[in-house]
Amino acid sequence: MQVTVVGAGVIGLTTALVLEERGHHVRIVAAEAANDTVSSVAGAVWFPYRAGPPARVAAWAAITRDWLDGLIAEPAAGVDQLTGYEIATEDGHDLPRPWWAGVEPVPGSEPEGSRPNGLAVSRAPAPVIGAPIAWRFRAPRVEPALFLPWITARLRARIEHRPVVDLAAEPGDAVVNCTGLAARELAGDDHIFPLFGQIVVAERGTVDPAITVTDDRDPDAIFYVIPRRGELVLGGCSLPWPPGAPPEVDPAITERILAQARALGVAHGAVRTVRAGLRPYRSEVRLERDPHARRVIHNYGHGGAGYTLCRGCALDVARLLSE
Repeated sequence: MQVTVVGAGVIGLTTALVLEERGHHVRIVAAEAANDTVSSVAGAVWFPYRAGPPARVAAWAAITRDWLDGLIAEPAAGVDQLTGYEIATEDGHDLPRPWWAGVEPVPGSEPEGSRPNGLAVSRAPAPVIGAPIAWRFRAPRVEPALFLPWITARLRARIEHRPVVDLAAEPGDAVVNCTGLAARELAGDDHIFPLFGQIVVAERGTVDPAITVTDDRDPDAIFYVIPRRGELVLGGCSLPWPPGAPPEVDPAITERILAQARALGVAHGAVRTVRAGLRPYRSEVRLERDPHARRVIHNYGHGGAGYTLCRGCALDVARLLSE
């Protein structure tokens, strides 16, 4: 089958790869190169952040996690593994088990303590002073600067850089819409809107390179620490943003992130840069055939979980094509 994939972020590239693996002839069309998409500035640790619906997200995330785990053996892919901690106390009380863990433990979670059948609760490491209890799990970590070129090189298709104004006018037996925020206009979908995110990239300092910590108890002032091979990512925020407006770095958010890091004892090094981007948020990922244009399959609205859901969603696209 001749398939046109529109979009070259992690969702579009992974979809194209899966379709090529299934024997389809794929074209990729995108207004931006992969290194210019929001995927290039993502934290890119496996974590189902702000995506729905829960049951489908949990399944897509588990599939993607298995795939990423398998790529650890390929150094060029830029994938390795660390231990993730999600803060799980508030006002002295334990927070509920993470919704994305499902009924059964996430593969690789470590039962311990009084919760042998759930995702492990353990003492978080010393940057998280003041909130010592966390859900602990093993998580793939992706280096976008390595992963995006790696997956692009594995594709037979080359990326054609041009704007797309009409999905149904694109050639092929099928068109897969992986355009993220651009789907608001292309698909006429006002349920997708931008969420502003900002990160501080610093030298790693003495931060343990094998752990990541997330505190999303306050959605307006989320905080996370993601060590990479040669740097440390500190975040962040998830704030509504005017559709169509470009992201702009906010110095007040930078200072708030650095103040949280200081308060929690995160011993990072010198700040290298500050980056901002827009997550393509939708209350539920749209992965379906377009009811008005059956050649078009939509695959967008992954919010801050593109690297967490990409492979699972791509396999569902392949399934829809085979029906």
